[in-house]
Amino acid sequence: MAHSTAELSKTLPVDGMSRWKQIEPFSPVSREKYRQLVNAGKAPPAHRLSERCTAYQNRELHRFFADPVNYTAETK
Repeated sequence: MAHSTAELSKTLPVDGMSRWKQIEPFSPVSREKYRQLVNAGKAPPAHRLSERCTAYQNRELHRFFADPVNYTAETK
């Protein structure tokens, strides 16, 4: 019996990286609003893994989801 990704993943892992479709159920905002927050430095940025693959660091996502209003992306 095949299970959908949503059925298998009820929580976001603490470590590793996730793509948008994996974090979408946990996000308090839409994809476009999230993109705007990233551009403003108020959400964790995506990391380009290849031409067609972008992922987000789970540890930063957990920090963002814990307090989205006060989150500030770390600058390097």
